[in-house]
Amino acid sequence: MRPPAFWAAGPDHVAARGLAPLGAVYGDLVARRMDRPGARAGCPVLCLGNFTLGGAGKTPAALMVAALLAELGAAPAFLSRGYGGRTAGPVQVDPERHAAAEVGDEPLLLARQAPTIVSRDRPAGAALCRSLGADVIVMDDGLQNPSLVKDLSLAVVDGSAGLGNGLPFPAGPLRAPLARQWPHVGGVIVIGDGAAGERVARAAERRGLPVHRARLVREADDLAGRRCLAFAGIGYPEKFFASLAEAGAVVAGMRPFPDHHPYRERELAGLADAARRLGADLVTTEKDAVRLPPAFSAGVRILRVRLVLDDADALRRQIRDAVGAP
Repeated sequence: MRPPAFWAAGPDHVAARGLAPLGAVYGDLVARRMDRPGARAGCPVLCLGNFTLGGAGKTPAALMVAALLAELGAAPAFLSRGYGGRTAGPVQVDPERHAAAEVGDEPLLLARQAPTIVSRDRPAGAALCRSLGADVIVMDDGLQNPSLVKDLSLAVVDGSAGLGNGLPFPAGPLRAPLARQWPHVGGVIVIGDGAAGERVARAAERRGLPVHRARLVREADDLAGRRCLAFAGIGYPEKFFASLAEAGAVVAGMRPFPDHHPYRERELAGLADAARRLGADLVTTEKDAVRLPPAFSAGVRILRVRLVLDDADALRRQIRDAVGAP
């Protein structure tokens, strides 16, 4: 879904006020669910989640955490629900065999770095991770899912978006009231600058929680000076469009789609036709690229990014303490 504009407005917006009673019920149900006891996985579990619906950078954060674990000598595996895919699992993701429609787009990206399991039943997925030799499980999303005990949960926050109007869905973007989510979090990763993200950081620090600041850095690209038609179906497409402009691209057109959007043939034909009329290259994100047919994606440029921490040692120490690594 595409976030409604009033989520970014204050809690007194007329739509937010009207939906607040429904949000209170929904938020209470999610919070009660979060409080349920979970099962032990048989190895440490690190969860990268977020307080809100929509994208905040969980997948880049999960990739970064897995890299830190590997540096510590651990053998991590990713565990994902596989949002957007039809496979219930548990199944190990094979990028050469599986498509995004089967396992979701994010697991295809994760599987390039480490063994990745898609499973709606998280304990069953954790068991498969263990059978593949994993000694640490990295959950991409799942903060609100209580079925597994987490040794460390890190909430990922978009610095520019923060928590929106601070209300639970559908009145706002929160999955549950913030006060009832804090007890389940061991730290916060704030990605990018912004007053909204800083407010969350200060709230975490008042609770004695570590705050890890990070930024998305573009991989080497040759987009400077190129005329581009940008399209993206992610949580905040506007950030992608801004990144292209920062890379020096001439953004001749922008086409936002909902997060995890399954591109249809007519939409792709429309994008190709628009690019021809504009005399522009089609450019998208890595997450979008895995949802494209191979024949189409071959003609699309991809802006690749990675997450870089301001203080990697601080997060490395917290992870070491959580998993008991040397």
